[in-house]
Amino acid sequence: MNQALFLRDNVSFQDEHPAAGDSRDELLAGLRAEPKTIDPKYFYDALGSRLFARITRLPEYYPTRTEVGILHRHRQQIAAHCGVSCVFIEPGSGNCEKVRLLLDAVRPSLYVPVDISSEFLRAAALQLGGEYPWLAIAAVCADFNASWDFTRRLPLGKRVVFYPGSTIGNLEPADAVRFLARVKEVVGAGGGALIGVDLHKDSACLTAAYNDAQGVTARFNLNVLLRLNRILEADFEPAQFRHRAFYNTDRQRIEMHLVSQCEQSVGCNGSRLRLRQGESIHTENSYKYTVQGFAALAAAAGLALERSWLDDEALFSVHYLRAT
Repeated sequence: MNQALFLRDNVSFQDEHPAAGDSRDELLAGLRAEPKTIDPKYFYDALGSRLFARITRLPEYYPTRTEVGILHRHRQQIAAHCGVSCVFIEPGSGNCEKVRLLLDAVRPSLYVPVDISSEFLRAAALQLGGEYPWLAIAAVCADFNASWDFTRRLPLGKRVVFYPGSTIGNLEPADAVRFLARVKEVVGAGGGALIGVDLHKDSACLTAAYNDAQGVTARFNLNVLLRLNRILEADFEPAQFRHRAFYNTDRQRIEMHLVSQCEQSVGCNGSRLRLRQGESIHTENSYKYTVQGFAALAAAAGLALERSWLDDEALFSVHYLRAT
């Protein structure tokens, strides 16, 4: 058991020392597969994170501002479902930006931000603790995709998992069910989950959101090749690839690809990786759901849809799920 360190009176930090994993082997397996794939987590180096922050402010990219609007507008109703003095757990908390919209309404007994980046998490928790001196914060550096063991040491009380941003859409549906089943196990009887979900809609709106006029999303997608160069000692040339994003209506998901503009051979981890002209590296899926479809997904994991909040145009949704 790792000892928690108090960073200030209302902020503790616990480092579970999550394993870094072998990025090299994971990336090579994806690049040697048919079709070639890269896990979207590799988008987020320093430059990738800055580019994504720009994406969230683009006129075409509706999800962030729409979800923020929903959380702000309905925060009192959301708080009523979360209950008084709940333990509020946010996996993948990042800079804790969206939770700020809810804290004064929800007034949790404890907020538990969880992130794999130790220094980033410490800084975010300290800043939040300074802004909300009444709030008890127990920051945990852990890989929630690998283990939720840290939750065993949390105090008694109703637990609510907060998972905004439609991050669940990056998971294959079967993996999303497994994730939600783990959430149900963590919150236990009477607990719940507050989850942001992007909605199925007109394909033109969705395609525009991932093909902005300024080309920021294209830069974000292409930047992953530079990260591959560093990790794999490779020589990918971004100019030899084209960003492609489209809505796969049959599978209700946005797909992002990097398409090779020519037949090429790329030095990669001491060997050569060959790509045909027009061959793509699949970098991301973002599944979109109907309210009914997401309710069915949650039900398969043992979570009942108790309440949904949508914006006026039904672009995005936030759901409160109750453990059954």
